[in-house]
Amino acid sequence: MKNSMSKLTLTQRAMTLLCLVLFGSFPAPAQNLPEGAEDQKRISSQTWNTLSKVDFKMQESAYGEMYLPEFSSEVKNLEGKEITLPGYMVPADGLKGVFKPTHFILSSLPLAACFFCGVGGPESVVEVYMSEPIEYTTEAVKIKGKLMLNGVDSYQMMYILEDAEFMGISE
Repeated sequence: MKNSMSKLTLTQRAMTLLCLVLFGSFPAPAQNLPEGAEDQKRISSQTWNTLSKVDFKMQESAYGEMYLPEFSSEVKNLEGKEITLPGYMVPADGLKGVFKPTHFILSSLPLAACFFCGVGGPESVVEVYMSEPIEYTTEAVKIKGKLMLNGVDSYQMMYILEDAEFMGISE
């Protein structure tokens, strides 16, 4: 999988800048957690493992030439189905710094080491639209919702959970 700043969408670039401002460093190497994130680790689950089965190919889109996801058959089989994912909440509005309780990003990595800070790839985050508001927490949570795949709109994440529900704090 390829991972470079040139392939990031506007929202992803804003989140990367937010991480740089919050944590005062450039993107960390993929194998190391940034300082302050040692006590939190990547959340592993069978569903996150399945979502990691995606490749990227340079293709023409409505926004010009860009890397677009090519979902594996395992990932495609999850589309439209209800899934539960453990993860860390990341505000979706980037530099505004405002947490919207019905729209956020769920990451398999803590905020100090999330995709936008250079550790994970785009397959390690899911855009979440809650059916009911949720309070922000730095603890790992479980979120259940209907998975939608996005392979064309660069203004949204490639994985989207719709009608999502808070299932509690993840163990």
